Amino acid sequence: MASYGYGGGWAPYVPVAERRRKAEKMVASLKKKGRICVPVVINGRAIAATFWGKKWCEHLETFSDHENRLPRGRTYARNGSIVDLQIAEEKISALVVGSSIYEVNIKVHPLDKALWQALLDECAGKVASLVELLQGRLSGAVMDVVTRQGSGLFPLSHQIRFKCSCPDSASMCKHVAAVLYGVGARFDSQPELLFRLRHVDPQELIRQAGNLPAMQVPDTYQGLGGADLSALFGIDLGDAGMAMPQPAASAPPLPAPSAPVSKPRATAVKPAAPSGSKRSKTITSMELGERGIPVSMRQSWLNSGVLLRTEQRGVYAVTKQTEQRIADYLARFKTAQAK
Repeated sequence: MASYGYGGGWAPYVPVAERRRKAEKMVASLKKKGRICVPVVINGRAIAATFWGKKWCEHLETFSDHENRLPRGRTYARNGSIVDLQIAEEKISALVVGSSIYEVNIKVHPLDKALWQALLDECAGKVASLVELLQGRLSGAVMDVVTRQGSGLFPLSHQIRFKCSCPDSASMCKHVAAVLYGVGARFDSQPELLFRLRHVDPQELIRQAGNLPAMQVPDTYQGLGGADLSALFGIDLGDAGMAMPQPAASAPPLPAPSAPVSKPRATAVKPAAPSGSKRSKTITSMELGERGIPVSMRQSWLNSGVLLRTEQRGVYAVTKQTEQRIADYLARFKTAQAK
């Protein structure tokens, strides 16, 4: 067994409650420095509940060279030890609470361009909806292609490099393993992050269909309903300006967006902190994350006035709509997962 560097023995056991107290202090300290933490919150025993989250976790189980650390990682992920998880292009960063607060940094190789092109060619004309792709609701043949071991979207163990600030001398410590499982949990609500992590654009799979604009939703999929779309993408279809795009009879195909869609709306809508009300309640970005509200939904609510900005970064003023919108979103997401 690997030593943790405490005089040749194991690190002293720290109860979960004590870990969480440490985590809260760390998060509060980082918040003062401008870092907004997004924790991983897992309810129940299952790490992930949706297609991409489950597939990612199943993929981790193939890492036989790290199988002795994966069970500890699952435990850490379940008990709320991941107090911050950020996923970007080719990298994952996280803070994990153990006997101390440890920083985990993971680098993931981008998907090889030749493999991505081969995947595009094999799926050509078979992926007509980004919604279906991200929900894993395409044909088994297509999903087998994009999740195929070695040539699909998931990185192999030798394509992942990780570093943890803990003193564990093992090649993969339990904190790294916890973060990797936390990524699977995050894919439940933001499956598009898998494509971002591998530095590829899922819209290219749709464009391969050849007869649909990149952002168009086909008629055959409109039966999904607004609830699933809202829960999947963090888009509140009840917000102004966020209606589902409809196919045009004679309009030319829409070009692929070159900038985030939210930017034009952000300039048009100027929410302000509530005026003249000392009773105004606030909610933090961390609290919204703990309740299961993704960053994209928070931005949508800021743009539409469901949340209001305050002078303090990461702290929002609530409105009469806020609690109801949170409840509605969580109900829709639960419904989407059950389908």
